[in-house]
Order: sequence, then C-alpha cells, then structure tokens
Amino acid sequence: MFYLREEDVGQNRAEATLPRLAELNAYVAVSSTRQPLSQDLLAPFQVVVLTNSSLEEQLWVGDFCHSHGIKLVVADTRGLFGQLFCDFGDDMVVTDTNGEQPLSAMVSMVTKGCPGEVTCLDEARHGFETGDFVTFTEVEGMEELNGCGPVEIRVLGPYTFSIGDTSGFGDYVRGGIVTQVKMPKHIRFKRLREALAEPELMITDFGKAERPPIMHWGWQALHRFIRQHGRPPRPRHQGDAAEVVALTREVAPGAELDQDLLRELAFQATGDLAPVNAFIGGLAAQEVMKAVSGKFTPITQWLYFDALECLPEENKETVLSEEQCRPRNSRYDGQIAVFGAELQAKLGAQKYFVVGAGAIGCELLKNFAMVGLGCGPEGCVTVTDMDTIEKSNLNRQFLFRPWDVTKLKSERAAAAVREMNPALQVSSRPDRVGPDTERVYDDDFFEALDGVANALDNVDARLYMDRRCVYYRKPLLESGTLGTKGNVQVVIPFLSESYSSSQDPPEKAIPICTLKNFPNAIEHTLQWARDEFEGLFKQPAENVNQYLTWVSGVGGGTQQPPCTPPIAPTLHGTPRTPCMAPTLPGTPRTPYIAPISLKTNSGTLFWSGPKRCPHPLVFDPDNPLHLDYVMAAANLFAQSYGIGGSRDRGAVAELLRHVRVPPFAPKAGVRIHVSDQELQSTTTVGATVGGFGATYGCWRYLGGLEKRGEYGVEAPMGADDGRLEELKASLPSPEELPGFRMFPIDFEKDDDTNFHMDFIVAASNLRAENYDIPPADRHKSKLIAGKIIPAIATTTGAVVGLACLELYKLVQGHRRLGSYKNAFLNLALPFVGFSEPLACPRNKYYEVEWTLWDRFEVQGLQPDGQEMTLRQFLAYFKKEHRLEITMLSQGVSMLYSFFMPAAKLRERHDQPMTEIVARVSKKKVGRHVKALVFELCCNDDTDADIEVPYVRYTIR
Repeated sequence: MFYLREEDVGQNRAEATLPRLAELNAYVAVSSTRQPLSQDLLAPFQVVVLTNSSLEEQLWVGDFCHSHGIKLVVADTRGLFGQLFCDFGDDMVVTDTNGEQPLSAMVSMVTKGCPGEVTCLDEARHGFETGDFVTFTEVEGMEELNGCGPVEIRVLGPYTFSIGDTSGFGDYVRGGIVTQVKMPKHIRFKRLREALAEPELMITDFGKAERPPIMHWGWQALHRFIRQHGRPPRPRHQGDAAEVVALTREVAPGAELDQDLLRELAFQATGDLAPVNAFIGGLAAQEVMKAVSGKFTPITQWLYFDALECLPEENKETVLSEEQCRPRNSRYDGQIAVFGAELQAKLGAQKYFVVGAGAIGCELLKNFAMVGLGCGPEGCVTVTDMDTIEKSNLNRQFLFRPWDVTKLKSERAAAAVREMNPALQVSSRPDRVGPDTERVYDDDFFEALDGVANALDNVDARLYMDRRCVYYRKPLLESGTLGTKGNVQVVIPFLSESYSSSQDPPEKAIPICTLKNFPNAIEHTLQWARDEFEGLFKQPAENVNQYLTWVSGVGGGTQQPPCTPPIAPTLHGTPRTPCMAPTLPGTPRTPYIAPISLKTNSGTLFWSGPKRCPHPLVFDPDNPLHLDYVMAAANLFAQSYGIGGSRDRGAVAELLRHVRVPPFAPKAGVRIHVSDQELQSTTTVGATVGGFGATYGCWRYLGGLEKRGEYGVEAPMGADDGRLEELKASLPSPEELPGFRMFPIDFEKDDDTNFHMDFIVAASNLRAENYDIPPADRHKSKLIAGKIIPAIATTTGAVVGLACLELYKLVQGHRRLGSYKNAFLNLALPFVGFSEPLACPRNKYYEVEWTLWDRFEVQGLQPDGQEMTLRQFLAYFKKEHRLEITMLSQGVSMLYSFFMPAAKLRERHDQPMTEIVARVSKKKVGRHVKALVFELCCNDDTDADIEVPYVRYTIR
C-alpha cells in the first residue's frame, strides 16, 4: 500500500494508513476499526469492498449485501493475476451508460408518415444508433415535435432515421435540432453465490479469451488450498502447484484445463506487485463510483486479468527457481516471489527519466518507489516539471497536499516518493524539455539513461521526447488519459515503431465562416471569444513591441518592421481609463444584408439549416452581462498598456450611463461568405483583412478607425495603398518612444481575478444572445474555452499500472515484440483491450535494410586531428556507401545542394562541417554537443532518388 512507510512496520495497516489517507481530502471523513466483519458492521454502508478476503467470507458478505441492497465489490491480486467481481443488486439503474456528451444534429426534413423519416444536414453524420432516444427543438411547421417526450429511433442511414407515426402532425417547414437523450438502463446482478456457479465473464484481452474461465476455477481452487493448509502455495513450489491443479479438477470436473496457467497462479499466490494492484485498484475504485452514482456501465460481473508476458522469455524454469523466489524478509518479497532476486537487483540499478509530475507522473513515481526502480546504489530516477501545484491538482495528483500549493511539482513529488521509499535515488528539476534545455538534458544525460517515462499533457512535448528517445535509442513508456479513457504505448528500440510513427486524427476545427458569420452552438461563440482575446490583448501588443525593437542592418540587410495596419490603431489610440467602454462584441450586419425572408437561387430560405438569423444588441449599462464585458475588456486593455485598472463596478456603471453609443448604421457593399471555400477564393482581400480586423477589436472609438465587418468582409482600410502610406508616415519612430513597451496577455483560465475568463464568458454569451444560442455558465465555458482535459484518479491509476507492467519487460530485455502490450481502456463502458505494438517499418537501399532506429555513424574528427570538410564528407558517402548526396541539411539549415551557386559551393567545399553549420544557422555549436544530426537526400548508382537514414556526425 502506497500509504505505508518504513516506520509503520509492525503497526496495524488500517491505523497506519488512516492519517495519510485523511490528508488527501479534509472534506472526506475516514475511520478505521479492528472489529471483525459482522452484519451490524456492514449494515450502514452503501458499498462494501472486500480485498484479500477468504471465499467463505466473500460468500456470506455477498448474501447479506445482496439481500439488504448494499453494493458489493470484491478485488484481489496474486502476483501477475488479478480478479474483480461486482454485485450491484437486483435492479441497478444506470443513468448514463458511457459518459459521452449527447449527440446533436440539425434537421433538414421530416416526412409525414408511419413511421416519419427525419433527414439531417449532410455536413456530418448524425452518429445515432438504433434504439437511441431523441428530442426535437426549433422545428418550424411540424411543431408537435417540439417539447414532446423522448422518442425511440431506428437508424436508416448516416443522415436519416425514423421516429414513429408523424402522419397526424403539421407540415414540416424548416429548421430543427435533434438531440440524443440518455435513458435509464436497468441491470440485474446475481449474488456472488449464484455468479460463482454461473459466471458472466468480461474479456480484457481477446488474445487470451480462453483464460478467464480457467482462472475462475483456479481461483476457487486456490481458496480451497489456503483453507486446507492455512497458507497460500509457496513460490515456485512444484508440489503446492500440483495440488492446486488437482483441486481445480475437483472444482470443474471434466473441464479442459490449462495446467501451465494454473501452475503459474499457484507459483504467484504470495506475489504482490504494485502495478497489478494499481490496475485492479483503479478499476475497483471506478466501480465503487458507479455503484453510488449510477453513472457509467458497471462490470458484469467477473473480470480476470493476467500479465504473464512479464515473466522471462527464455529459460524461465532456470531463472525462476524456488531458491531465487524465496522470501528474504525484504520490502520487495512480494515482487521477488514473482520475478526472483536477480530482477530486483536489476530494477535497483535502473536510471530513468520521468518527464512530468502531474497525475500520471505522480502515479509513475509511486510505482517506481514501490517496485524499487532506481533504489540501488547505481540507480536513479530524475523527474522534471516546470509547473507549480494548483489547488485543482489535489483531486488526482495524490503526492501533493494542500500545503504544497504554489510549490514546484517536481520537488514535492520527489520528496513524497522519497518518504515512501528512502532508498529511492530521486532528483528533481524544474526545466521544460525542449530544444532550449538541451544544454541541461545533453548527450551525457541521455546516454546514461536506461529509459524514459512520459507523463505529459501535450502532443508537441511527446513528439519531442519521442525524437530524443529514438536518437539516443532509449525505450519509452508513453501513456495518457482523457476522463475514463486511457492508453499505454511502449516504444522498444529496434523492435517497435515510435510514438511519432502514427498520429491521431487532427482535432475537428470549426469552419471560419461558421465562427464569423453563422455560429449555431455555444462552442462556436466560445472559440470566437478566444480568438477575440488573442486579437485584442495579445497580438497587437506583440506587434507594437516588435515594431519598437526593430532596427536596420540585421544580418547584412534591412529587416522590415511589422505591417502597419495591425499596429496603427494600437499606437494611434490614446490609452484611456479602464472604464472607457468598448462596444459589445459586435452588431450583426447579416440581417441587413440578408433579410430573414431571403431565398437562395434554388428557392430555399437562406436562413435555414445551420444558419441562424442574428439580431443586434442594444447596449444597456444596467445589464450585468454588458457590464461584465466592459469591465473585463477595459481592465485587460489597461493591463496591455501597463496602466492601472478599476474593479469598482458601480463607478464604471455610472460612467457608462453618460457614454453616448452611436446608432448602428450598416455599410453598403458588404459580402457575406457562406463557406470557407468562398472565403478562400477572395485571397487578396482576405490577406489584407487577416490580422487587421482582429487587432481593431474594440477600438472603434478609441482609434477612430473603421474596422472590418464582424459578420462579413468590408473594404479594408489597408487595401488602399495611399491610406497605407499615410498611416506609415504618421507612426512615431521607435526612437520617439524610448522605454515604451506594451504587455501582451497570454490567456490563463485558472486565475479568477485576472479578467480572462470574465471576458471570454461575457463575449461568448453576448454573441450567443445575438444568435439565440443558449448561453453557458462560467464552469462550462471554462471547460470548453480552456480546453480542459478531464482527468480522474481511477483511470490514471489503472493506466500507469499497465505502463509499469511493460517496465518489467524492458528491464529484463524482452526481445519478442509479442511479449509487449499496448493498452486501451475506457472505464465508463467498461472496456479494456490490448494489442501487440507495431513493428518498426523497414526500408531498404541497395541490399541494406534499415528502420527509424538506424543511422549512419560518421566520425567527424580525422586521425590527424582535423575535422572532416564538406568535400571529404561527400566523398566518404560516395566511396563507403555508393551514395551521391544531392542535398544536405541540419535542422532547418541547408548546408549543401546540387543546385547551389558554384561560387558558394567552392567556398564551402573545403570548410569543416561544424563551421558550415555555424555560418548557415548563425549559431555556434555548443560545447555540450557531442554530435550533429544531418539529413540526406541521395541518388544511387542509377541516379535514382532513394531514402536513407540520417547521419550522426560525431565531433567530440
């Protein structure tokens, strides 16, 4: 148990655990007792969880709980084996089976008939399934559908479904939104005694689909053995294992048994592995949450798990002898019982790098401390994270406590696991991994490692660490979670593909024309508000600062200052007090250009389908939402200019009552783009409008300049060259503004005092009001606009448990790809699945096979101590590899190409390679760099292009 420490040895486990458990959440009351289980003790509880209990105890507790409406979870682990059982009563009501957001689609037609057929817009598939229930809103004509109770559907196609009898309804005219409704699902559970005889088994690994029934019988035989002998079978004891096999035959007479599987169950009966406990414990905890909340589908009813691939690939009987696995009065005896003492020594000598100390990082470090990774005199674990602990982290990053808030995650996580296992050689760093810190995490650092474990929350950092692991040929444990979903990927040098080899599909983007002209969901207005935030409070300030720091003559030429239009209003506008009222997010121009009765060339109404007709807003200083917008925007403008703000809502409201808002007057000649394709066709105008309108935001009065239409493209000021030159001439030169700078604002969602989310919520909801879109409260807005990734401790525990099972294989040096497992789970469904990692793709030039793990090794320093020149480099590949280099690059720098001007080629031919790199990249090669990476384009003997590995060019 991760709550126990060295000083707890000899104490009652529950009592020793209690104070540390209570630290995790002061709002949860916890208590312990030494009383034996009894009906009176169980009666007050909603859920009972049994762990490490006898079968007899499980049976009577199961009978009592089932008959008294108490939910029961039974969890147990034996070495690399795990067992889970759930009984949630005769009528368990599940209110949400999968935890996904209800699907929604726009209606384009509803027929009258029995059944009536609904056709959705063909912009996207509706995603519904037969048996789903839906409701309708905003339907015109067939208004009987609006507000009616959920109706069951039958899917007819990706865009159509039937809904029952609509023959007596009115004629459908237009519009409508159909939304999925989650209906309660009733599940009946058998009591344990019945389920033992007639098991329902959940399959976790379809490559082992035959094993769960055998383990179900074997586990009962194990209980019989313990009852008869008063102890579990001894590690690797042949006689005890044979008896367990015989007892299994009694439990399941006539059944076909896998004797090797049963023998392993007996061999590992005293085994106790932190990763298996984490996996089964994470699943069990999620089942408890399901039992009390009715949210997500429970396991029905038995789950059996094994990870026997973790055992040695070769000579298992020799490596895992009874002597090797005997107890040693060590904290690792439960692990030694499974893997033997030699692996324990190997674990202690490992050097691992944990990148990130958030939810996954905390779980990784806990597991590493428990298994003894880096706990030997030669081992070490390094953890890095530049973030500090926030209060919201405490619900899932359990190494931290309330008094750790504002401190560095890496430091506090290292201190916590050092307390769990004082032998752990752990060091912490606050450095972000990336090109900027390669002086810290240099060649010496990576070459000394045995492996890397990622605990990152973004793809860019994952891709970077993946590249580093491939370059240094280090194994990588990659894992991630998203609410109840999680995955594990293991990257094995020279065996598997890397993380970068395959990519997730890109996140679905909202079309620009939808954001600008036709929003129909709160997600659209929130994204629009986020874009406005960047365009008002970040980009203009960055542009101004760039202009102010611009100098001539850089790099032998003239570097142009930033384009005038984006900075003109910012420099021309006179900073006012923060209560100066910017306008509301925008007055819709579209109704004036396209009235609600407008029809297209085909005769259909323009305002139909996803296009909602907007209406203008009239500014009202007494409207709290209007005041919210002004307060947030004005204070953010003040911050960007470095002047003081005001939080006095009453004073600002009073000032606004005296502000004269001019009446809205639409411009003529404005064109509305109805699709991104149409928008892209106006590239000339669009390019000019680009950063121009976004910068102008709320400066209509402050800068005195016209801006582009919020809902269409107006003729931009910058399109007139004369006006552009006039603006340029009117700008003050950088020398005229000594010491002046602006302060770009980076969006930060978690500080409730900085006005960032205040602006987003107000701007989004005002625009939503323009388009009659239901508003979103602050919590929902923060989730969407802040792109908050759902994270729960149960999924994290289960995922990291599976990742650390792969660690056992890496440390032993498994070389069969089939021994490793990538994992995928969704605890809400519930689903757990495994797959073999994909082999690294193989390429070939001439007769040489290579993969992403291969490269050319070139020694840059010659025997005479001189470095190789470009001429020698090209000749080396021609002679040694029969390759004609046509292009040579390092990073983004082109060092050589066949089309290079002759004069430049003559100049470079006899220069050392590092000198060429320094000249082209304009950066000196750091002393920490041992080798450079070169990318090649080559031709073979037949002058055909061929793909070849990269070059590692060693210079030190």
